[in-house]
Amino acid sequence: MAAAGPAEVVVVGSCMTDLVSLTTRLPKAGETIHGHKFFIGFGGKGANQCIQAARLGAKTLMICKVGKDSFGNDYIENFKRNGISTDFVGQTEDAATGAASIIVNSEVKTLFNPAPAHAELDPQFYTHSDIFCCNESEAEILTGISVGTPEDAGKVGLVLLERGCKLVIVTLGAEGCVMISVDEPIPKHVPAGKVRAVDTTGAGDSFVGALAFFMACYPNLSMEEVIRKSNFIASVSVQASGTQSSYPYRKDLPQDLF
Repeated sequence: MAAAGPAEVVVVGSCMTDLVSLTTRLPKAGETIHGHKFFIGFGGKGANQCIQAARLGAKTLMICKVGKDSFGNDYIENFKRNGISTDFVGQTEDAATGAASIIVNSEVKTLFNPAPAHAELDPQFYTHSDIFCCNESEAEILTGISVGTPEDAGKVGLVLLERGCKLVIVTLGAEGCVMISVDEPIPKHVPAGKVRAVDTTGAGDSFVGALAFFMACYPNLSMEEVIRKSNFIASVSVQASGTQSSYPYRKDLPQDLF
């Protein structure tokens, strides 16, 4: 059952069914190799971020369209099991389950994750996004700047501010992220804690989902503190296998996060 009352986090984006095969190595072109494990999971950047925000306790709503097929039916049930409103989840016979990803929450704050990134991104995405969050590869596609260090990420942030962004976050995997804003135009590196990673799949979506949760439910926190908390939650997600299956619930996290 979805939580009662208005949504605190609204996600517009993709719902994908993950068909995951585990192998000892990647096959070469035309080669068949044996896998040692297979599982089906729920994925898609928009849905992943929505699930993580819901598991942390936000009232969430998903806006998307899925196919009128078994994967679409299963995904709608997955949303319901996670307490996510499906009032705006449509089904169509004209296409299979799947879409692109944009994230919007209900505080009139817009958090945009440009994935998959396109070099010719419509300029309005920069000017209409309150927070623009991208990873290293997305940053390079958008700006042409190769990101290998926090200093590189800061250069990306400055370029994106010039394009009209208000606040930019460039995620750096195990190195945390860099934030820069119109109000604080000096790049700030926010490191992540060191953990032993088991599976990093979906960690970026865990981070963005947590970011949306804290922005919606703890609006008085500084952005740096929101990022630190979101980094921690993403670091928890990489210590278990799978995508949504690795996302932590609020009850299983240190309660001083909240």
